[in-house]
Amino acid sequence: MIAFPPPAIVQPAPVPAIDLTGTPGQGAVLTGRAPAGTTALTLDGTPVRLAPDRAFVIAFDRDAGPAATLIATLADGRRITRTLAIAPRTWRIERLPTLPRVSQPSAEFQRRRAPELAQIAAARTRASDSGGWRQRFVWPATGRISGLFGSQRIYAGEPGAYHSGVDVARPTGTPIVAPADGVVILAAPAPFTLEGNLLMIDHGMGLNSAFLHLSRIDVKPGDRVRQGQPIGAIGATGRATGPHLHWGMKWNDARIDPLLLAGPMPEPERR
Repeated sequence: MIAFPPPAIVQPAPVPAIDLTGTPGQGAVLTGRAPAGTTALTLDGTPVRLAPDRAFVIAFDRDAGPAATLIATLADGRRITRTLAIAPRTWRIERLPTLPRVSQPSAEFQRRRAPELAQIAAARTRASDSGGWRQRFVWPATGRISGLFGSQRIYAGEPGAYHSGVDVARPTGTPIVAPADGVVILAAPAPFTLEGNLLMIDHGMGLNSAFLHLSRIDVKPGDRVRQGQPIGAIGATGRATGPHLHWGMKWNDARIDPLLLAGPMPEPERR
């Protein structure tokens, strides 16, 4: 009798995965790598840029909902899906039941504000090839944190705008440095009504920083800056009650918490 070898067991090919580093949460930033052969990546239907090595960055707005979906489309037509649970955060809310929100803006403010907002919007369309988004961010200035991202006041039951960045209180003239590599996309030629002397840096892949209320700006649009390079100085220009740095960050349209990128303020500098 002829003995036939047992049939070979064919193992199914492993399903490629979308790798992520970081914890999904409101105001958080994550980096990742798409599977080999990925031709497109989307987050809740919105395209996500891919670097040549398939690395990417994503982030979630302060008011992001409880879940998001990443989908990688491969060259062979397969779609790899990863559902993310977005951790909620508890924001610092201050209720002022007897204080009205704010007075109506003046005609002069409205006249000046429209072109300022247009400059900011135009700056955020200037995508660079910077790789700063891959770095571990550092604090542009160290000192007492005087304002937290996401905090909000409720005036007589009407919510005010939430705080879109983190504030660091230091004297006027204190130097600030670039928190990561980037390209200058806006250096206000004159103080804006709210932001004062405003500087914006693109870190690549839709991630950018804004530095408000500066006493001076030491770089110009188009300059490439390196992490730790001096870029300006703290001030109290624009709408500010005292000298401090307001550091805001966005990924595309999502406002994110800089503290989650830079980590806790270094202990020796706390006051």
